[in-house]
Amino acid sequence: MNLNDLSSLMERRQDGGLSFERFRADPALAALQWPDDVLRDFLFDHGDNGPFVDDYADLDLSTITWTLETIPAAGLHTMPTGESDAGLIEHFAQNPVHWVTVRPLEVGRHWEDHGTWLRPPLLIDRCLVDPAGSGLQVLEGRTRVGVLRGRLREELHVASEHEAWVGRSQAGTTERPH
Repeated sequence: MNLNDLSSLMERRQDGGLSFERFRADPALAALQWPDDVLRDFLFDHGDNGPFVDDYADLDLSTITWTLETIPAAGLHTMPTGESDAGLIEHFAQNPVHWVTVRPLEVGRHWEDHGTWLRPPLLIDRCLVDPAGSGLQVLEGRTRVGVLRGRLREELHVASEHEAWVGRSQAGTTERPH
């Protein structure tokens, strides 16, 4: 199953006929068994975004397992994103204070109190996108990762580790503690 296989579901969502609860209950998604955060951020919010679909259309969604992992801040400092959004993370990093202030107040409070994002971004094992690739890639959460990079550069409070949903091939997945 790939993003194009879900086009009729995406059309119903676009028409405003599907709340997230109805979307996630659709039989087409039952086999995925993905966490709600991942379903919402990956498929519900971006599953029909043209450039996003271009970057990830060939992913076999049914082979991806998602785990909540702890990622060192240093590992996020140079992590790439999809080809269509090249440079976007650095755009957000140029003014991290602005990108936090245009979000709900609790987002800014969380950065100040905890030095991290309120909601974990989605990262994907690059070998799922490019068989020769290695490491992780930002799938969704480019603003959050950009804010982190900008805060590091501006020497604002940043935690040493951050939670992120990480998608890996089921064949290469090992159980990780949450």
